[in-house]
Amino acid sequence: MDEKLKIIIKPKPKWILLDIKEIWRYRELFWIFAWRDLKVRYKQTLLGVVWALFQPLFSMLIFTIFFGNIAKIPSGNLPYALFVLIGLVFWGFFSGTLSHASNSLIENEGIIKKVYFPRLIIPLSTIVTGFVDFVIAFALLLLATLYFRILPNGLVLFVIPFGLLISAFAAGGTGLLFSAFNVKYRDVRYILPFFIQTLIFLTPVIYPTNIMRPEFRTLMALNPMTGVIESLRTVFAGSAAVNWNILGISAISSIVIFVVGLYYFRSTERFFADIV
Repeated sequence: MDEKLKIIIKPKPKWILLDIKEIWRYRELFWIFAWRDLKVRYKQTLLGVVWALFQPLFSMLIFTIFFGNIAKIPSGNLPYALFVLIGLVFWGFFSGTLSHASNSLIENEGIIKKVYFPRLIIPLSTIVTGFVDFVIAFALLLLATLYFRILPNGLVLFVIPFGLLISAFAAGGTGLLFSAFNVKYRDVRYILPFFIQTLIFLTPVIYPTNIMRPEFRTLMALNPMTGVIESLRTVFAGSAAVNWNILGISAISSIVIFVVGLYYFRSTERFFADIV
């Protein structure tokens, strides 16, 4: 007698935070989510790629006028416009990924209720969209570097990918945490813009950390974007004196944030289809 094949899906133990084999099996779905988000962002919008350039450029102009020219915030060996643009490019990658990841489960509630797949790939796929935005904004940064005739230090080839990795872990972990919160508490979508807006002032986007006391700099390094932005500014200014301690603290902090977000996400994942 032929027996019908049955597939039984059971929740995994909480200590298995990341099932690489399962995610690899669903890798095509991961890219489908990422590609769909890219098409929606760049094909069904009025400005498309121009918007990815307009945001950091406009913010750079506003910050330069008010904080660079009026408030006279120091920018070291860099022109203030380039100083703030470096921060905005990497901040844009972090904040954009965080925002999209946090709302991703709600935006895909239809498919979550119908079929099984590792829900983890939905918020993580938004990192791809954020990376494309980053590449476009980074092209603007390179043009600004040429305009101001700035020659970065050779360490820039290491700090940029390492900084991207830190930013991705931080944004991914925070996005996992907020996306899980958002399923149960729909107020998160209203709180999130305020949280991101506040966080930019707790990140050295418009000011350097050397205007703070040393003990406050170490505390600021717990924000993963602090080490990334400060290190990039150092190498773009042509200096090899990267503060590896702050960068290391930021890297460890990003990993901790990712693990915490991943743990909470996996702990609540089994209930998503019921309450989304």
